[in-house]
Amino acid sequence: MADEAASKTEAGEPTPDLRAQLLKLIVEVGPLAVFFLVNARAGIYWGTGLFMGATIISLIASRVLFGRIPPMPLISGAFILVFGGLTVWLQDDHFIKLKPTIVNGLFAAALFGGLLAGHSLLKIVFGEVFRLTEEGWRKLTFRWACFFTCLALLNEIVWRTVSTDAWVSFKVFAIMPLTMIFAVAQLGLLKAHEAPSN
Repeated sequence: MADEAASKTEAGEPTPDLRAQLLKLIVEVGPLAVFFLVNARAGIYWGTGLFMGATIISLIASRVLFGRIPPMPLISGAFILVFGGLTVWLQDDHFIKLKPTIVNGLFAAALFGGLLAGHSLLKIVFGEVFRLTEEGWRKLTFRWACFFTCLALLNEIVWRTVSTDAWVSFKVFAIMPLTMIFAVAQLGLLKAHEAPSN
């Protein structure tokens, strides 16, 4: 039986763990793909409206498939609904363009504020996933706070200097890859500051 399972994995079929990760990626990226495709065909207002709908479906799917909605997608989803709603209602695309700036700015402010108060908010959110020393949590929190600040500033520069279609492409094809690259770049820190197991 074990040999059969191993042969299936060797044959190129994804393992259950890999399938779960791929499913999570689809759930997270799905709304952005909808936003990009609909914007390209019908414009920013239709794109924003369907982006909101796809975000709600994504959050529900996350709850049903994985038993929980991670805090960051939940907060981002709430802002998408508020700023997307204002965009569609007022027919003003400034609101949806400002959303990444405000969300990333708030994440950065919360992380920096927590550090000033002597707390690592990332430890509260990810303490069950990673086992780090207190110094490791402080460094990781500081790095992510700086990264969110850079994303907020980058979004401000891009939406104010390029066309709406170019901004949508930036949102879909630049922000998530940049975030994934940054996350992978933190693996050395996670390893260096791994807390000893009890």
